[in-house]
Amino acid sequence: MNIFVCVKRVPDTSEAEIKIDETGRDVDSSRFSFDINDADNYAVEEAIRIKEARGGNVQVICAGPQDADVMIRMALAKGGDSAVRIDDPRINKNDPLQMAKVLAAYIKEQEYDLVMTGCMANDNWFMATGVALAEELGVPHAAMVNQVEFLDGKVKAHRELEGGLSEVVEMELPAVLTIQTGINEPRYAPIRGIRAAQKKELKVLNLDDLGISEEEVSENSSLIELQKLYIPEVVSKAEFIEGEPEEKAQIMADKLVKGGLL
Repeated sequence: MNIFVCVKRVPDTSEAEIKIDETGRDVDSSRFSFDINDADNYAVEEAIRIKEARGGNVQVICAGPQDADVMIRMALAKGGDSAVRIDDPRINKNDPLQMAKVLAAYIKEQEYDLVMTGCMANDNWFMATGVALAEELGVPHAAMVNQVEFLDGKVKAHRELEGGLSEVVEMELPAVLTIQTGINEPRYAPIRGIRAAQKKELKVLNLDDLGISEEEVSENSSLIELQKLYIPEVVSKAEFIEGEPEEKAQIMADKLVKGGLL
């Protein structure tokens, strides 16, 4: 089984102070550390588990700068067989539909049974690239997948829905799955795997190699316009209601009625 796993390099903002850069349309990432997107890490693990159980090949694909090579090599160290990095400053990385077009341009020219992505990215939370990729490839997809099974020529995907509900769908292969966190427990890369990953193929391509014109994936042709970024102002409007339970209930009811909520 030939599997492609799409991964993204994202900043870790958990401990760094977020500041807007001079353009007002991006964040200052000079103090950030970067790593693989959380959901993509689970997708890598699931792809490797499928390969171990059913045989085949896992190829990692990433659209990003040279600094992403460390992240890509780590995915190879865990069991990926080869990788492709698409690096071109002409690509508008703020538009998930255009990013899907870039990824699809490479994948559709290869033999594949399954394409896996994370269900969402930690930096923008669009949740759109994976499903848009399926549309570009012209294959069925399932999103928010937390369990994968295989039938004869088909994949059975268990999808996480809202409210604790789930859905099970069967699709003909090839297909695209966007993987939910928690589907497995991602492994740590062994020392032997890290050493072996340095010898595995990592091709670097640009738009010319993919046969895509700049106009197709530029900011000018995007349906999304990023006007500005800003840090939301934190304003406290909490009010503590004092008194006996009956009094507090009456005050709360009055406020809800006045606010149009009752």
